[in-house]
Amino acid sequence: MSARTATASLLPDLMLLTVAAVWGSSYGVVKDALAVYPVLGLLALRFGLTSALLLPALRHLRHCDGRTVAGMLGTGVLLLAIFLCETFGVMQTQASHAAFLISLCVVLTPFAEWLLLGRMPARREWAAVALSLLGAALLTGGSLRLQAGDVLMLAAALLRAVIVCVTKRMMRERAGRAVPPALLLTAVQSGVVALGSAAVLLGVPAQWQALPAPSLHAGFWASVVYLVGACTLFAFFAQNYAIRRSQPTRVALLMGSEPAFGALFACLWLGERIAPAGWAGGALIVGASLLATVRWRRLPRAGLALES
Repeated sequence: MSARTATASLLPDLMLLTVAAVWGSSYGVVKDALAVYPVLGLLALRFGLTSALLLPALRHLRHCDGRTVAGMLGTGVLLLAIFLCETFGVMQTQASHAAFLISLCVVLTPFAEWLLLGRMPARREWAAVALSLLGAALLTGGSLRLQAGDVLMLAAALLRAVIVCVTKRMMRERAGRAVPPALLLTAVQSGVVALGSAAVLLGVPAQWQALPAPSLHAGFWASVVYLVGACTLFAFFAQNYAIRRSQPTRVALLMGSEPAFGALFACLWLGERIAPAGWAGGALIVGASLLATVRWRRLPRAGLALES
């Protein structure tokens, strides 16, 4: 395999790991922002600004047929549901429960992929799934008593598994049908989430609030810039780009490293203390990602070696 080919095949994995790191850091950033502005308003603002920045990408819609446009809108609705479930779920449950339930996306994706795409994951992927779940249990303590918020987080994990598979199916190349660019898909999804959040906000007057003044809340607007630029524009583009070039279970396993990055960020940025078992769980999650991404093969008389 040439160096250029190897780099091209590794790029989606590196992008997904970067997304996991960015999203892991987003919990602390969102927590700071929510101290100033309510949930629905923050979602509408975050995705509204993203949609505005991505308006030029909508010119590619003229190359898409009705079925493709409907598919993109459908993934946008799924994404809206995910953010609503996650946001309101975190408000009604403990953070450790939320992290553990979202990590179940790694376990649920192979089933969703099997059901929706007809691809049975390889044994190595199943092993990585088990390793990732064990790591998530250690990282979060493994304690779980279902409450209303827990049910919402479980629903978000299931929807995460479904959206990866649905996006993969929509992005498959078919004769006579143009595959939408990843940036266009990101633009459409952001628009749906922004409009959906605003629509829900209209029905919840308690969350109506004027935008914070930049002169008084510079930290809030810095958080918004980070959420829009890194956690939304880059992260969703990278995820959509990688989904087209990878398998859903592989995507989920790579994204399953998010809790480990979140724990590291919480320790460094928020000053939270993590037990040794938590660090061990984080190491297992990262190990699961490596198991899923590194192509191992057995060499004669040399044991296991990396396949370049």
